[in-house]
Amino acid sequence: MRFLLPAALAVFGLFAAPAIAQEDLSVNELTKLFERQKAAFSEANSNSLGQARGLKLITVENATVSGAEPGATVTTKADAGPIDPNKPLVATPVVFGQLDPELQVNLRITFGFDSAALSDSEKPKLDKMCQVLQQSDINLVRIVGHTDTAGSDEYNQHLSTLRAQEVARHLIDSCGIAPSRLQTIGMGERFPANPENGRADENRRVEFQALS
Repeated sequence: MRFLLPAALAVFGLFAAPAIAQEDLSVNELTKLFERQKAAFSEANSNSLGQARGLKLITVENATVSGAEPGATVTTKADAGPIDPNKPLVATPVVFGQLDPELQVNLRITFGFDSAALSDSEKPKLDKMCQVLQQSDINLVRIVGHTDTAGSDEYNQHLSTLRAQEVARHLIDSCGIAPSRLQTIGMGERFPANPENGRADENRRVEFQALS
């Protein structure tokens, strides 16, 4: 697989691991991991430190989101509401949950050059995510687009948002997931999975965060 450590060891946090590849995990393992994320977000949102074990809330300026009001800070709380993919993209402050690698759920989706279209060959990679969202009580999932460092910051920011939106659109149209359960955000090249190599393949990914 793409990552060096067995997924099961990473899930149970026996030692530090790279970001987990979602395709390596079963539906049951993914569900349990999302429950851990939910608990971490709940704790971080409820204390003055803005952090919990495995999670730190940070404010990211000028993150690209869809449907937010210009200048409004998008938070991690469910009462912030869903981000409407039909509204224009805006750059706005975002309270982002920076998860430790062992709590992350990342999916490598291959898009065409300069494209946000989700090809038929890539759609099966989202099958497990469909099942998890259909079967679980997760209220709000944030879909985060990440890129490598090729291209300008502005270009990567915009493209990462469009790709996150495309994943959300598939979950809505093909899996029947309610739009109110999804948020999409583009983080561009800010949070590489492989910080030592900005252009590494694993930096081009879509991350899933169970906010509530």
